[in-house]
Amino acid sequence: MSPVLYVRGQAVFGNQNWSTSVEGVTLNFQSIQNWQLAKGSWYNADQEASGASVAVIGQTVYDNLFAATGTDPIGQTIHVNGQVFRVVGLLKSKGALGFSNPDDVIFVPFTTTLIHLRNSTFLDQIQVQVDDASNVNQVQNTVTALLEKRHHIPTGGTDDFRVRNSNQLVQTAQQQSVILSALLVGIAAISLTVGGIGIMNIMLVSVTERTREIGVRMAMGARQRDIRNQFLIEALTLSAVGGVIGILIGLFGGWALVSRFGLPFVPSTGTILLAFGVSGAIGVIFGLYPAVRASKLDPIVALRTE
Repeated sequence: MSPVLYVRGQAVFGNQNWSTSVEGVTLNFQSIQNWQLAKGSWYNADQEASGASVAVIGQTVYDNLFAATGTDPIGQTIHVNGQVFRVVGLLKSKGALGFSNPDDVIFVPFTTTLIHLRNSTFLDQIQVQVDDASNVNQVQNTVTALLEKRHHIPTGGTDDFRVRNSNQLVQTAQQQSVILSALLVGIAAISLTVGGIGIMNIMLVSVTERTREIGVRMAMGARQRDIRNQFLIEALTLSAVGGVIGILIGLFGGWALVSRFGLPFVPSTGTILLAFGVSGAIGVIFGLYPAVRASKLDPIVALRTE
């Protein structure tokens, strides 16, 4: 197990500075979170016990403090909230997890955090690693009972803490993902409906303005399906061009957003093709009524129209 204390810190090296998350943890935290080192080492038991001012930094912190000058961070001193720390380890990157960036972190000994960064009488979190997955529920119940006893919570009382296992965290994340997906689908459906109605109105106006042209084409032998297909193709072209513009704006906006937060830009070809296909389908669906209306005009009436 490992206690965890969170501190928001401003890290400074030379003329570079970076706002990041500082976490006070014990030695076991490396194993619990499966952190691998790219350089250096994790702080040892003596450094933890003595409250030594040492730090292990993530890749994002390295990129913003040391990468520009190509400096090897091991052995360098950085200032965090006015306190001096010596870098003893550089972590391998884990990559982005949704909107969070686990690489944007500095780990320091738990004792050091209490002495120099945050003199707290309580913990933000205690992380526990269980020896076997089949024992998770048993350990969770045991931890809950122990904390209730130490917090003097009577039987049936309300706990002033939460105990969650990894499965519960995954379920919570999945529920949030489902809700977010439903919300985005609803917004997209409304947007597509509004866009489709706009296309239909444009095509109806076009049919009205081109009534004489339609009459001339019918008088020269054009069949109803020829007129219908002409306006369907126009509606499809209109929506497809709009879809291409929307895709380009989405790609540029996505690139700008992930670049701002240091996340990888990974466009999906399938998603792009789906977006283009949906935009084309909207054009056909909402352009069908104006196209049919144009194809059923009386040629004689259409020719009389000025």
